[in-house]
Amino acid sequence: MTQDAIGEALVRALAEENFAARIIGPTTIAISVPGGDINPDIGEWRAHAGRVPPADLPAFAAEFARGFARGIRKQMARAQATAAVDVERLLAEDALRVRIYPEAALADPPGMRDALLTRTLAPGLLETVVIDRPDSIQPLNRADLGGRPENQVFGAALHASLSREPHNTGTDEVWGVPITHIGETHRYVGCRVHVLRRFLGSAPYGALVSFPIPEYLVVHEIGAVHVISALEAMQALARTHVEKGQNAISPQIYWWRPGAYEQLPEGHALASGQVPDLRPVEIQVDHEEKSVTPRTAETQELIELWMRTNA
Repeated sequence: MTQDAIGEALVRALAEENFAARIIGPTTIAISVPGGDINPDIGEWRAHAGRVPPADLPAFAAEFARGFARGIRKQMARAQATAAVDVERLLAEDALRVRIYPEAALADPPGMRDALLTRTLAPGLLETVVIDRPDSIQPLNRADLGGRPENQVFGAALHASLSREPHNTGTDEVWGVPITHIGETHRYVGCRVHVLRRFLGSAPYGALVSFPIPEYLVVHEIGAVHVISALEAMQALARTHVEKGQNAISPQIYWWRPGAYEQLPEGHALASGQVPDLRPVEIQVDHEEKSVTPRTAETQELIELWMRTNA
């Protein structure tokens, strides 16, 4: 019996167990498993196979392949269990956070966005569950959830981001427009948009919000100040933060419209799978022509809403 015949019999038997394999040496075989190839030594098995009658070789190889497949599947099951334990530990330690990224940041390589535990917060923005380590931030893979529902993990990560990370607030006037900065040195400040009611008054028209850099959430409660002035000031301020800051997210301004999300009890809202209602708004102002052009339908809607009661 030649070594090639023995090796080919083993390769065929492994294929029957759905494992691709190839002989790479007299006593070594490469077998493809999730995560890469393994190269077990088959020297002893070859020695036994060489004494097997040719007619019995397929069955002898099949027995080896079945045993190998059982072992690999047990290892995979243990790895999955370990991942679940890791997630449980991270949840118990409040080690998960939510970080906001621009869509483009997770677009390359293809498939990365789908692999990570991420969801759309608003047009152009994604929020992603990450592991907050002492020296790094590691996005959490969907494959590592260990059976936990995604909304539940998002809820826990949001709760930890809000309860365990500090923040400060300050309100200043920009061109006569009161604007509040919610900020800190960590990268999770933006998730406070989930509890924006904490920082506002009655907000009958909602608020303008911006996520220019990870360390700032910028807010203007729409009220007595002319909405055109507020939009212009917010746009200018957001652009400045994006130009001067690091790891910029977006200069886009959003119209926060309190609704179904804010009507839920806060704890329920965080784990509901819902997100605040954030609509992109933008104006183009020509001071020489004394004209204002709304750039989105929502901008026109906001201006008309404000003008009906304030004109």
